[in-house]
Amino acid sequence: MAEIFVIGLSHRSSPVELREKLAVPSGELPKHVKELAERAHLAEAVMISTCNRVEVYGVAADSTGARRAREVLAARMPEGALDPHLYERSGAEAVRHAFRVASSLDSMVVGEPQILGQFKEAYAAATEAGVIGGLLDRCFAKAFAVAKRVRTETGIASGSVSVSSIATDLAKKIFGDLSGKRVLLIGAGKMGESAAKHLRKQGAKLFVLNRSRERALELAKACDGEPRSLSELPGELALADVAIASTSSDRFVVTTDLMKEVVRARKYRPLFLIDIAVPRNVDPRVGDMENVFVYDVDDLQKVAQENLTARKREAEAAERIVDVEARTFEEWRKQLDLKPIIVGMRRHVREVLAAELERTMPRLSGDAARDRAALEKMLDAATNKLLHQPLTELKKAAEAGDGQVLAVVRRLFPVEEAAAEGASVSRIAPALPSEPPPANVAAKKSGT
Repeated sequence: MAEIFVIGLSHRSSPVELREKLAVPSGELPKHVKELAERAHLAEAVMISTCNRVEVYGVAADSTGARRAREVLAARMPEGALDPHLYERSGAEAVRHAFRVASSLDSMVVGEPQILGQFKEAYAAATEAGVIGGLLDRCFAKAFAVAKRVRTETGIASGSVSVSSIATDLAKKIFGDLSGKRVLLIGAGKMGESAAKHLRKQGAKLFVLNRSRERALELAKACDGEPRSLSELPGELALADVAIASTSSDRFVVTTDLMKEVVRARKYRPLFLIDIAVPRNVDPRVGDMENVFVYDVDDLQKVAQENLTARKREAEAAERIVDVEARTFEEWRKQLDLKPIIVGMRRHVREVLAAELERTMPRLSGDAARDRAALEKMLDAATNKLLHQPLTELKKAAEAGDGQVLAVVRRLFPVEEAAAEGASVSRIAPALPSEPPPANVAAKKSGT
């Protein structure tokens, strides 16, 4: 039976400069996940790309699928650069990982709400690309339900839980009261919009810069700020107290050359740049300039750790929910292994008994129709009685992960034919044909 695997890297395993090289814009996810599935020969695939992680969830027909997916990702980097940072999990551990990620237990800021939306976005992209199948469909649907349960039954989301709110907390630590402070928002994406709303609640004066004038106007209106053109960036940086960068650009928006002019214009007055974009918008060398302080998403992780202690107890409760749900999913998945075996066992016993019925029918006297009906009932009862104990033990073995028992049953019963035909659980007890098979077929089945 094919299993789910996950390979990827996150803020826990790699620095931001590595993650940004693998990041995929959300609009390009369908194309990338389809290409990855084709190149790695995966039956199913989902690709998640956020500022804190890039992960591939897959299902392959053989055990080499994860290795091939790893090679596809590694091909985008210098040789050997990615391997030390990639993690890989399979089977029950991959499913548990998915549930933890969707529930924000593996997030930089535990309890943040954005990851669930990003999970759903990745699922939609894989669906659009046509690379979602039964296993990942069930896994992701369950992950959404687990995340909802965690947020409903625990207090894991209380307090500041998003990267945007952490950025706001950092600005407050720098200035204390943000009332009247001039805050520049570079970019008008989802992260930027969230940051703008947090900052406006603190009384900051907002100025929104974006390449799209319409989007800048829309966000500025929603956050009671003032729109600006991205071409006005040098002048606005010269006036700002805090600048938060969150564009979708794959190049630095705030460069060292730009900041040399800005620093002179500010007469070296302190400027705090918070870069919450991946790929980064601010050249990290800017932080080496006098009175210019740069924080990226990895720096925000340190701030997030301060909030983690307060939510530790709630996170432990959430982990227990994930463990229970992961075990439930694994029990369901194991039942998939049993379906063709159960169908094959029932079919084998039923066919043997049916053949015996055909041998017996000519020997009956009296009302043949009544005799046949009675014998058919006898066969059904006999089938259930013959298989009751074997099936009970077989299910116990599957739940215990005892693959040897399953292998023995496959050798003892002709079950592979049922698996190849994709027999469903609804066909566990197929009805006898209305007409008896030819005498030679009945004799062959009965071993005569």
